[in-house]
Amino acid sequence: MENLINIFVKSVFIDNMIFAYFLGMCSYLAVSKTVKTSMGLGIAVIFVLGITVPVDYVLENYVLKEGALVWLSPSLADVDLGFLSFIMFIAIIASMVQLVEMIVEKFSPALYASLGIFLPLIAVNCAILGGSLFMQERQYNTIAEATSFGLGSGLGWFLAIVGIAAIREKLRYSNVPVPLRGLGITFIITGLMGIAFMSFMGIKL
Repeated sequence: MENLINIFVKSVFIDNMIFAYFLGMCSYLAVSKTVKTSMGLGIAVIFVLGITVPVDYVLENYVLKEGALVWLSPSLADVDLGFLSFIMFIAIIASMVQLVEMIVEKFSPALYASLGIFLPLIAVNCAILGGSLFMQERQYNTIAEATSFGLGSGLGWFLAIVGIAAIREKLRYSNVPVPLRGLGITFIITGLMGIAFMSFMGIKL
C-alpha cells in the first residue's frame, strides 16, 4: 500500500506530466483560458489515463512482451509482439477517448461545445501516450502500481491546467505589458510553476 501511495504522489508532484516533461502542452495552453473548461478537460484526462494505463499494462504483460503468451501455450514462449506496442497503445487510447467524448456530449453539451476540437485531440495528446510509455519503461510489477501511476499522472495534469486557468482568469484584471499578453505571459507563468513544482523533488519517497 505504501508503495502505491509513493507512486501516486511522485506521479502527481515530482514526475508531473506538464512541469517535469512538458507533455500535453497544446491542450494545456489552448483550453486553460477558463477554470470551467480546464476542469472538464482535466477530468477527462484523469479518466483516460486511469483506464488506458492499466489496460495497456495488461496488454503489455499478457500479450506483447516476449514470453507473454506462454499462458496460452508453452510453445509461444519465444513470441515477441513488442513491435506492436505503439499501435496497440494508440488504438486503446483512441477507443477510450471516443467513449469520453460520447459521455461528455450526452451529459454536458455545453462543456462539449466549449472544449471543441480539443476533446477528441486527447487521443493524440502526448501526455496520454506518454503515460503508457512511461509505464512500459518503468516496468511496474502489478496492475495496481500501473493504475496508481495512471491516476496520479492524470491528477497532476489536472492540477496543472486548473492552476494555470485560475491564474489566467486573474490576469485579465492585471496590467500585463502588451507584448506579453496571451501566450507570452502564460509561458512565463508555466515556467515559474514548473520551478515551484521542483521543490517537491525534496520529498523522500
